[in-house]
Amino acid sequence: MRRLAFLLRPGWIALALVVVAFAYLCFTVLAPWQLGKNTKTSRENNRIAQSVSADPVPLKDELRPDHSMPEDSEWRRVTATGHYLPDQQVLARLRVVDAKPAYEALTVFQVDGGPAILVDRGYVRPEQGTSVPPVPPAPAGQVTINARLREPEQQSEKAPFLENGQYQVYSIVPLQVSTLLKTPLAGPYLQLAEGQPGGLGAIPLPQLDAGPFLSYGIQWIAFGILAPIGLGYFVFSEIRQRRAAAAAVKAVKPGTPQTTEERLADRYGRR
Repeated sequence: MRRLAFLLRPGWIALALVVVAFAYLCFTVLAPWQLGKNTKTSRENNRIAQSVSADPVPLKDELRPDHSMPEDSEWRRVTATGHYLPDQQVLARLRVVDAKPAYEALTVFQVDGGPAILVDRGYVRPEQGTSVPPVPPAPAGQVTINARLREPEQQSEKAPFLENGQYQVYSIVPLQVSTLLKTPLAGPYLQLAEGQPGGLGAIPLPQLDAGPFLSYGIQWIAFGILAPIGLGYFVFSEIRQRRAAAAAVKAVKPGTPQTTEERLADRYGRR
């Protein structure tokens, strides 16, 4: 037991606490975080892939009575008949489409016999750096559109602002746009498909790539396992060195009492 007393020194205790805390974080925070992102990405990829071959359904069939949408309806193709409200429009700024900067035009669409819903009509490229280009107005009169149902984005910390009589926002959040335009809107929004009435530059679908999240999650699990093993290896190496030092002392002074051997072994082991 005396040879293991070094484990009670402050330095070893601190090291053990750090290793335990690191392993705990690996298993309870870091690995679940990455694996959760992998699950979310895989689920979204499956929805996109299924929506490509699925026939569009009426928007009203996908909305709940409170005009929200079920989680599994994300990316589903829907149709809606109604009319645009051209004067009810905001621009989403700082967007990137095909690795180039863009603005996205968000216009309110009044569904016949249904709610008003925000429609992402597509993108336009900025002029002269970041200047907003002329945005073609939405068509007047009744139209039928084909679009994809989308959940609101995470709201940006940056506040919207008014420029040249038109609001600009940093994220697509229908509730925020509803407050700006003073128009009640449905919870989700629509991303217009290519070739639809009022459409601008069509926004491409995300690439169906699961990303590195699964491998990152496995790596954090491996780190959580290896950290205690590494600590055990250092403890084993320290014990082996102390035993070797004690054997060397005993070989030099064969008649030395046991307690003196242990004191000398401790002294040599600390060097």
